[in-house]
Amino acid sequence: MYPHDRNGNQGATVIPLVRPNPGQVTGIPAKPPLILDQVRESLRARHYSGRTEKAYLGWIHRFLRFHGNRHPETMAEAEISAYLSSLAEEKVSSSTQNQALAALLFLYQQVLSRELPWLGNLVHAKRPKAVPAVLSTQEVRLVLANLDGIPWLVGALLYGGGLRLLEALHLRVKDLDLDRREITVRRGKGQKDRRTVLPSTLVERLRSHLLAVKTQHDRDLAQSAGAVELPDALDRKYPNAPHEWIWQWVFPATRTYTEPTSHQVRRHHLHETVIQRAVRKAAIAAGITKPVSPHTLRHSFATHMLENGYDIRTIQELLGHRDVSTTMIYTHVLNRGACGVRSPLDR
Repeated sequence: MYPHDRNGNQGATVIPLVRPNPGQVTGIPAKPPLILDQVRESLRARHYSGRTEKAYLGWIHRFLRFHGNRHPETMAEAEISAYLSSLAEEKVSSSTQNQALAALLFLYQQVLSRELPWLGNLVHAKRPKAVPAVLSTQEVRLVLANLDGIPWLVGALLYGGGLRLLEALHLRVKDLDLDRREITVRRGKGQKDRRTVLPSTLVERLRSHLLAVKTQHDRDLAQSAGAVELPDALDRKYPNAPHEWIWQWVFPATRTYTEPTSHQVRRHHLHETVIQRAVRKAAIAAGITKPVSPHTLRHSFATHMLENGYDIRTIQELLGHRDVSTTMIYTHVLNRGACGVRSPLDR
């Protein structure tokens, strides 16, 4: 009888979510780790992002609960297919269904090391190929005109450099080269670094903004705070780095928090919902009838670069696309058509 699961939920008699103990050794045997702990360790060993870790753990936990907390080694293709079918009946999106499948494939292939033939038979949901919403240059001006302060500066970077929202919010002071007009994006999508353009019109605004952030950072240091989270456990290799200016977020949060392990008083970066809400309100205030989000500004950057005559490979590098075919989608939303075709009606 296992009265509670890891989330404190009361349950019935089930198989514990651990790998079967292969045998006892002399002395007191170590308690086998929970399967979710194994998944977490495997994800971190492969340097998956925190968001991916949270999503995968959630899907695997729901999959196990769906089948009465049976151990995954006792299940196979039939159980996975049944769970994915239940998601389809709930009318979740294809991307959501594919994410659940990716989590389960990770569980069986990477954690349980089960290379079974049925893994290749699982069907990925077909995602619709949608043309991205793109703003005209005048609509971009209207959206930015209805933003102010830090949301304006973030929005201008999204449009001016083709950044994703989290790429902009993850920027650290060392990633901005104001003299060379360059932004270095660290570990963007696919864990790839890249450089993109820093608009000249933002240089002075960024200098003023960084001066204000530096003042806040100095004030935090005076109060025994001023630390930030560092990637790859760099804080163990360089203990002073979390407090150094170059590692601080360009867009820090307004509040601090205490990290439970190190007990450091830290600042996280600004939460993405702040910018998402501000951009949405700005689009409504501007009277724009298209669906507008921060990512729309990135789409608009790519499309306007094409309209200005820049080649597709240059835009691919600036956007950080792995394949040029991903960048080619923007040729379908140009005002003059994919190949500069004019309608016969315009003649």
